[in-house]
Amino acid sequence: MAALRSLTTCFRLLRRSAPVLFSSRKPAVHKAVKWTNVLYAGIASLTVGGGLCAIPFKQVENLSRDSLIRRAASHVTDSSSTFLSQTTLSLIDAITDYSKAVHTLIALQRRYLQSLGKLTPAEEDAIWQVIIGQRSEVSDRQDECKRSESTWVTAVKLCETAAEAAYTSGAEHASITVRTNLQVAQTQVETALKLSLDTDKKLSETKVMEVERVTQHVASLHNSGDEEEVPEAYLRED
Repeated sequence: MAALRSLTTCFRLLRRSAPVLFSSRKPAVHKAVKWTNVLYAGIASLTVGGGLCAIPFKQVENLSRDSLIRRAASHVTDSSSTFLSQTTLSLIDAITDYSKAVHTLIALQRRYLQSLGKLTPAEEDAIWQVIIGQRSEVSDRQDECKRSESTWVTAVKLCETAAEAAYTSGAEHASITVRTNLQVAQTQVETALKLSLDTDKKLSETKVMEVERVTQHVASLHNSGDEEEVPEAYLRED
């Protein structure tokens, strides 16, 4: 009986409201569209807001704007330090490879000097082909050093900028860390460059010694009346 009374009440309400609904169709439709637009606008605003903030409504900790800036500055210093570390290793490897190539060239040139006047033309030509190839290797390694050094200098400047930004934003620890990493990298590169300069010095000394030995050898050949052609590749500067 209770269910029957409820059903009867519902029919009565529908019958009473029917004239109102049918007598004002356009306003009702307009209101429905209006409320639909309001609903869509609300959903859109929530979507845009969520996309911009990308932060959950319920957070474990409430960070201030300054704290977020300091955290971002710390991330920048970490990335800069990683970039510096990789470019430093790349530059040191390039310098090491260059030094090895130069040492190999020095060994070949000294071997040629020791065998000067004892080789057949074919043997001498074979040695000079190897020396010319090694000179090309030295030149390629030197170009690689220049490229690596250019990238490393960029990393150094980036770290200096990141350290300054971290210090300005209040992230003193991050600023100190990246500056320390920068000092270590610079020390390592300076050590590698010093070894490279020593290698270049030895190469120059070997070149001077070669010129003197070959000059003496040619003079002795002229004095003995024997003429021997000096390889053209030898007369070329390194």
